[in-house]
Order: sequence, then structure tokens, then C-alpha cells
Amino acid sequence: MERGTIRFTDTTLRDSHQSLLATRMKIEDMLPIVEKIDSIGYHSLEVWGGATFDTTMRFLNEDPWERLATIKQYCKTPLQMLLRGQNIVGYKHYADDVLEAFIMYACKHGMDIFRVFDALNDVRNMEKAMEYVKKYGGHVQAVVSYSISPIHDVAYHVNMAKELQKRGADSICIKDMAGIMAPGPAAEIVRGIKEEVDVMVQIHTHYTSGMGAMMYMKAIEAGADVVDTAISSLALSTSQPAIESMIVALESIGYKTGLDLHKLKEIADYFKDVRKKYREFDLTDGTPDTNVLVYQVPGGMISNFLSQLAQQNALHKLPEVLDEVPRVREDFGFPPLVTPSSQIVGSQAALNVLLGERYKMATNEVKQYMRGFYGQPPGPVNEEVRKKVIGDEEVIHCRPADLIPPGMEDAKKGVAPVMQKEEDVVSYAIFPNVAYGFLEERLSRKTGVDYKLAKEVTEEGGKPVYPA
Repeated sequence: MERGTIRFTDTTLRDSHQSLLATRMKIEDMLPIVEKIDSIGYHSLEVWGGATFDTTMRFLNEDPWERLATIKQYCKTPLQMLLRGQNIVGYKHYADDVLEAFIMYACKHGMDIFRVFDALNDVRNMEKAMEYVKKYGGHVQAVVSYSISPIHDVAYHVNMAKELQKRGADSICIKDMAGIMAPGPAAEIVRGIKEEVDVMVQIHTHYTSGMGAMMYMKAIEAGADVVDTAISSLALSTSQPAIESMIVALESIGYKTGLDLHKLKEIADYFKDVRKKYREFDLTDGTPDTNVLVYQVPGGMISNFLSQLAQQNALHKLPEVLDEVPRVREDFGFPPLVTPSSQIVGSQAALNVLLGERYKMATNEVKQYMRGFYGQPPGPVNEEVRKKVIGDEEVIHCRPADLIPPGMEDAKKGVAPVMQKEEDVVSYAIFPNVAYGFLEERLSRKTGVDYKLAKEVTEEGGKPVYPA
């Protein structure tokens, strides 16, 4: 039976290596193959966003803006990024002027499609990002973050998609960040959205649980238009399903893809060799982690628990922590476990177990969460827990970013000694410490002056004085 054409977004240059190789792939390992990837015929190439912005400066000594502009030179295929709504590419809310400047420069350097999400599915935290992407000519792909809880039924996900379309979404992405969406719910949600929303629907997952390809098949049968995949040599495990397998499976039941397996084999062989260069970060054993199905906890959270518990000589308490996570999540109003809410819930669950008393101590992030500074949780918060965490402190009910003063002017002053272009101000506004160190070193290479040493030698009145 002949069916329609299914399109694919390739994640190899972003989420794939973020998931498998700690986001460490360098631009020098991307450029030799970019034109070949561009020739495949993908719907889009995800090349930026998520953790790449931070990691390029912090570990790779690369300018994230230059990476984007360089990749764009080689690509006619639309480029795509993951934007954390008001969190931009960081881990907290930023001022609207910082968000607007980021999107403006991203569009200037060649970004086409912005996948915009919020960790709490609070549409208020997405609205400004969506507005600015429209303003500067980008495509808004608004995200419904998939989650499992008593309130996250099919109607919840469909209603959010309808709301996002009303607010200007050009397409909808159902984002299954933990790899926990089973084929049945995927089909129901996609079918429900396609009946109510007249835009393209894309599906994103991770292969962590081993269900990714099966889920994609049912989602496609229900009407999904595009799915996220990675090249086979950087697929599966915590990455995405393999593009080659999906092509053959779909074509075997009548779908068209228009993609050439022989061209893809060249790319797979190339990245098989590249992957060997990053062995120290390549820690997956390649097998499904079915803990994610039992505890609904993303693999990254479990890794964090192991590290945190090992530091306290308490690895034996891991089962207790995993049992505590759903209880904390319920107390917090069932937030989806995605950055940064996964870290907030996970850290508190570990503290509760390690201290032997629930909420005896709370992290600053938990206090801010309970005060409303991350946004409106999907469900009601446990008010007794909130009282224990923040006492009589005020809870805000507005959009959190409404309370954040503009940040670009202060950032421009702070980064002035090492600034070389306007984009540096945005980098500094989001990651001040990381960006400053990176920009300082970049300027030293350009001028031959050791700016870090100069600052230490000529510190006056708490302000650095640099050589002319």
C-alpha cells in the first residue's frame, strides 16, 4: 500500500553527540562531512542550541556564533536549534532584551527553525521567544513536552498544542526527552493534535528505553509528518533512532522517504571513525536502560544520582532516591523531567533521602521553584511542602521574566574589556563566567598579550585594567 512521504530531522551535529559524547564534538570533525549531510535531503539539520552553546566555550575553545555561521556556509538544508524558552540556552530565566538579542543574532548567522520549549510547559515562558523568532523571520516550532502523570493525559497534550498554534506556532513538536513515550500514547496524542491543529507535527525522542523506533512507527501511522533521527554510528542508546533503519522500515510498509541508503553509509562510516576520538566521553554501553520505564527518570538524572551519592559514600541508597523522585515530582505539581526541572526535582529527592527527613533542607532552586520563579507547574503544588520550604515568603503568579530588569546594558559594561563583537555581549549575558574566560583567551591569542596575567598584575580598585 502506497502512503505519504515522511521527512527527517538529523540530530547528529547536536543532540546525538550531546547525548552520547557529552557535547564534545569539535567543529573540525563536522566540516569534512557537512556538505555530504546537506546533500541527503533532510527536512532540517539540528546543529545548535541545547548544551552546545555552553560547551563550545567552556571545553572546546570555540565561539558558538562562529560555529553556526560556519555550518551555514555549507548548508542549503534548513538549520534547526533547541531553545529553552526564557532560559534561552542556559539554566535560568533571562531578561527579554537578552532573549531578543540572542534570537536576532541567531537568525543573522543562519538559524532557520527554533524549537522552543519550557520545562514546565508554561506557555508564558515561551511566548516572548516565539514572538521574537517571528519578528526576525524564523520558523517557530513550539514544543509540547511529553510527560506521564495523572494530569498529563491525551487532552492535556492536545490542548497545549492548540494553545501554541493560537500563539503563532508554525509547527508543533512532541518532545519525549526521556524516551518514555510508548507507541499507544504516541498514536493517540498525534491523532488528537492532527484533528485539532492544522500545522506540521514533528516527534522527538531518545532511544534510552529501546522503544523509540516502535513509537515513531505508530506516531507516523497516526499522522506525524517529521521525526528526529541520527546517523546509525551515533544513534540509539541515549541518542535518537537510526535514520537508516527507519528508512527501510517505513518504505517496507509503503511510506516514501526519498533518501539514499548508499549516501548515508558514507556518513555513517565517517562518524564511526570520528566517534573513536571521543572515547573518554563515550560512556554508554549501547543497551536500553529500562530503569527509565520503571522510574520515568531520564538517564542523565540517574548518572547525576550516582555521582552525588558516591560523594557521600551512599550508593546503596540509589533505590530509595529513585523511589523518592515521583513523590517529589507530585509535591512539585508534576513538572516534566527536562532541564532544568529534572535537576531541581532530582537534587531534592537525593537530599530528602540523604538527610533522612523530607525537605529538612531545600536547594535555592527548589525555593525559587516554590515561589513561582520558574513558572506555573502543570498541576497544583503540595502547599504543606511549599510552606516547609519557603515559609511565609511571597509566591509570584506573573510571568517570571516580567520581574527581570533588562540585562544587555550591564552585560556590555561587564564584557567591555574583552569584547570584540556585539554577539560577545549576548554570550556574556547568558554565561558570564564561562564567556569571559573564553573571550579573554581569544583576545590573548589575537593580540599576543596574556590578558589573564595582565588582569592579575594590574588589578586596581576591584576593576581590571588591561594594556592598551
